[in-house]
Amino acid sequence: MAFRRRWYVALVWAAVLAAVGLGALKAPGASDEEFSMPGIESQKAFDLMEQRFPGATADGATARVVFVAPGGQKVTATENKKAVEDAVAELADGTQVASAVDPFRAKAVSKDGTTAYATVTYKVAATDLSDAGRTRLKQALDDARGSGLTVEAGGSAMDDGGGAGGMAEVIGVAIAAVVLLVTFGSLAAAGLPLLTALIGVGVSMATILALSSALGLSTTTGTLAMMLGLAVGIDYALFVVSRYREERTKGRSPQEATAMAVGTAGSAVVFAGLTVVIALAGLAVVGIPMLTKMGLAAAGAVVVAVFIALTLVPAFLGFWPNAVLTRRTRKSGRVEQSAKDNGGTRWARFVLRRPVPVLLLGVVGLGALAIPMTNLQLGMPGDEAKATSTTERRAYDALAEGFGPGFNGPLTVVVDANGDDDPKAAADTIAKEIGGTEGVVSVSPSHFNEAGDTAVFSVVPSTAPTDEKTKDLVTTIRGERAGVESETGATFEVTGTTALNIDISDKVQAALVPYLIVVVGLAIVLLLVVFRSLLVPLKAALGFLLSVLAALGVVVLVFQQGHGAGLLGVEQTGPIMSLMPIFLVGIVFGLAMDYEVFLVARMREAYVHGERPAQAITSGFRHSARVVVAAALIMIAVFAGFIGESDSMIKMIGFGLASAVLFDAFVVRMAIVPAVLALLGDKAWWLPKWLDRLLPNVDVEGEALTRHPQAEPAPAETADLEVART
Repeated sequence: MAFRRRWYVALVWAAVLAAVGLGALKAPGASDEEFSMPGIESQKAFDLMEQRFPGATADGATARVVFVAPGGQKVTATENKKAVEDAVAELADGTQVASAVDPFRAKAVSKDGTTAYATVTYKVAATDLSDAGRTRLKQALDDARGSGLTVEAGGSAMDDGGGAGGMAEVIGVAIAAVVLLVTFGSLAAAGLPLLTALIGVGVSMATILALSSALGLSTTTGTLAMMLGLAVGIDYALFVVSRYREERTKGRSPQEATAMAVGTAGSAVVFAGLTVVIALAGLAVVGIPMLTKMGLAAAGAVVVAVFIALTLVPAFLGFWPNAVLTRRTRKSGRVEQSAKDNGGTRWARFVLRRPVPVLLLGVVGLGALAIPMTNLQLGMPGDEAKATSTTERRAYDALAEGFGPGFNGPLTVVVDANGDDDPKAAADTIAKEIGGTEGVVSVSPSHFNEAGDTAVFSVVPSTAPTDEKTKDLVTTIRGERAGVESETGATFEVTGTTALNIDISDKVQAALVPYLIVVVGLAIVLLLVVFRSLLVPLKAALGFLLSVLAALGVVVLVFQQGHGAGLLGVEQTGPIMSLMPIFLVGIVFGLAMDYEVFLVARMREAYVHGERPAQAITSGFRHSARVVVAAALIMIAVFAGFIGESDSMIKMIGFGLASAVLFDAFVVRMAIVPAVLALLGDKAWWLPKWLDRLLPNVDVEGEALTRHPQAEPAPAETADLEVART
């Protein structure tokens, strides 16, 4: 229908794009959603502070400016002190500045007198800070440096938002174009998947922007949607166009070839898309509202990509039915034989001859890479993970040297003395008990709210924020709470950035297994329907787990243990970002199931149409290996582009995703899968009769579209079969 009514289909999508684009232009700007994680102690304490100290937790940008005296001098010396005071006065001079605290009045000077810091607070959030405000801040730093002081700054005000992500996407599209051109040998065939993918991303992103205010979506919600929408949009169009070209080589008319492509590859696209949607929607299991919104927005982008592949791609094929064919076919007017050997068939026969060594090598290799994952430490790396060339990292190091490593990550203790007869005494007792805990350097005086029933004080640990000893300290303080609370009658909770990161890491780690169970379980059910087999879905799920664990293992190996970190420009190793495993599992699971469906569906199709198991494996690789390799190379190139960024977390995400796709596409899907299927033979496609009756009959193989008599194995493929049997 889309082929015949191509004008209507194209006009409908143009109207949809125009409508959502207009809605995005007229919609209010997206808000800066505050990160929250219900159910953890840090969040409860923060919520209590917002309730008892109205306005005190406003999300205004901050900058912490660090002054270090020249060697052998002190910042308290007359000239140095005047330079610091002048700098603070200049920092306070700005329309968006709320306050700039003089370090000498605030007693923010190190004991040895070499280091001092001033805190600058802004009236607006970091994303709303004007260019003029940032320029004034940097100019004040430069002026202070002119006096001979070492001046560095950290804090949210120093984050200019960057634009590297957009450049990485442009590079990814360029690499995708080259891979598609090499794969198809036709500019039109290479350009069509890119064009439709960009249209799909345009519709998705405009829709997200149009609904951002109504649904409370933040400016970061669309990040994952854009990345995955572009990725699967290219993949899904790639598979439909590839199948169309194959059907044309069989002598079918353009309309018949389009119908076959949508009926076969299009059906696989639907189920592949459903597995991605399951993985993304499953992010709600973690219990982080922002992550849930990101997952659902990305799932919506995948749904749009599926509809684009099923409607707009066939419509474009109707406009240019011959443009996507090879130049030789267009010039000669003759179809090419599609049954000839290619790299896919040669690789399949290699695996068929040696299924056991290939299987063992793949499993043992990935298993060895996964071993470091057992030492995985989750956290939220901060300025200490940035390059030493950044002022944020140098400010972090200066504060750690002048005030101690724990100064960069103080704990905040909130005392709820509501109903207590003597709130001040209760707060003092709690502060004294915590101050006497091993690992605590200092405790600040308590600050009470206007009602006098809630107190807040800071606790400075002796170790750095990401140090495991700091985590143990937080656990110890909370573990001794029952005794302290029974003594005072007041309650207290521990929060602050360091405690929040610890709580997030613990919750994410606890949610990882349930998330895997939900996502993998639903996907197995879906793949049961697609392949009508018990063993194929189980094999697909186990292969994914192997590849994702191996990817996490190499991330730990590089970014936590430091092996080869210098090659990637990683200057500081530390804990792995808390959300990294969840992102890795969600994104890679969807892409892995894409490759599984498109590769194995062709094997299933050949088997259903009468080919023997070994022959079906070879046929599946003949038709699908090349496009699966192309799709995987595109994803690896896109993700690997982020490794070159300066931010350690972006490097980590790019490296982890690129590694996972590499392992899953080339080791699991292209080696382990055919080896397992070769060993299983007919048993791979076995399904109990009672379960066969329960499952809906979905014709992914296009059996209803065309029925072939049982094929006789070709001589070479018969030899493959005999080898596999022996």
